[in-house]
Amino acid sequence: MINSTYIILGSNKGDRYKNIYKAKLLINSVIGTIETASSLYESEAWGYEDDMPFLNKIIKVKTSLNPEKVLEKCVIIEDSLGRVRTKNSYEARTIDIDILLFNDDIINTPDLVIPHPRMHLRNFVLIPLSEICSEHLHPIMKKTIDQLLTECSDKSWVKKDPSIIKAEGPEL
Repeated sequence: MINSTYIILGSNKGDRYKNIYKAKLLINSVIGTIETASSLYESEAWGYEDDMPFLNKIIKVKTSLNPEKVLEKCVIIEDSLGRVRTKNSYEARTIDIDILLFNDDIINTPDLVIPHPRMHLRNFVLIPLSEICSEHLHPIMKKTIDQLLTECSDKSWVKKDPSIIKAEGPEL
């Protein structure tokens, strides 16, 4: 069975552009084919203070893997790109890879919650997600991504910058 998953990539430590680019290459090689991708967006840190803004990108991936295997591969990719985990859930990181949606599945296990439980609260997720799937229906909230974005009370800044898009390169 071929599955569709939306994954967000984020980086605010080291070479942010290279971290996002490498993560996409690795996802494309070990998880599945990247079908579409949002523009790159820059945003302020969410949940903690940091001078270095995040770069974020959302990708839609076609995969034959199940959600647990996708999560396992995402963690391996994060580790390979220098992600260091501490007890703090919000901190600077070379790469952060989160599964936002997986088909229309609802999963709630100790290791994996899909849809991502805070995606509807975050502009840095909803703005790029709206760019590539504005009419996609959230499987629990039964609202489109555009509706969730309109209702979102997040006041943090998110911007799409043409220089960021150019710096990333044409292919990915």
